[in-house]
Amino acid sequence: MTDTTAPNGDQGPVTLITGGSTGIGAATVLRLLKAGHRVAATGREAAKLAALAGRAAAGERLLTLPGDATDPGAVASAVAATAERFGGLDHAVANAGFSTHDTIADGDPAGWRDMVLANVLGPALLVNAALPALRASRGRIVLIGSVAGVKNTPGNMYSVTKWAVHALAENTRMQVTADGVGVSLIAPGRVDTPFWDSRPDGTRPPGPALSAESIAECVAWVLSQPEGTDVNQVLVRPLGQPL
Repeated sequence: MTDTTAPNGDQGPVTLITGGSTGIGAATVLRLLKAGHRVAATGREAAKLAALAGRAAAGERLLTLPGDATDPGAVASAVAATAERFGGLDHAVANAGFSTHDTIADGDPAGWRDMVLANVLGPALLVNAALPALRASRGRIVLIGSVAGVKNTPGNMYSVTKWAVHALAENTRMQVTADGVGVSLIAPGRVDTPFWDSRPDGTRPPGPALSAESIAECVAWVLSQPEGTDVNQVLVRPLGQPL
């Protein structure tokens, strides 16, 4: 992990984002910094986090935390380091995840295990670790789901994991709403990000796609809602995506 010395006096909401080094996560980090947040970003690859920090040029307002979002100790340490650096935690955004781009009929079960851990266990670990601080701040949790979590397609194992994330969002909301903690699920349709690089042919699917920045705008909008307003689900597709 990077240095966790005291902040430089900047004020603003404190947001922790998993999977913050590329794609939707990186776009969200940059968007929230622009909005005045102090941001902590986790990711498995320190080099990608360092590149993000260079792009952001945010100084002490950005804390990068290399670590695995499926490791309970790493997640708990990230929450603790964020609170130590910035004096608390206002928002947690569970973004880390990936797809094996296969089906129940032709997929590799070893890959499914890793995907389930990243896409389902990872968000649950973040909620678990962050809840004490978020109860104290009456903050917000954002889970990045998918249109695949509301729309079945044949044999799609990624879709299975995202249906689980949608269930996690509602189960969490029911448990914490009385504590003043908001829970929002953002479910994007097709987005043009490195998510698609692991497809067998390495290509993007045909058809329209959103930008990572458009989803970052959704996250920023949800987090900017007035106290007492809890936006529970945002489903967003690119215009022209029929399914």
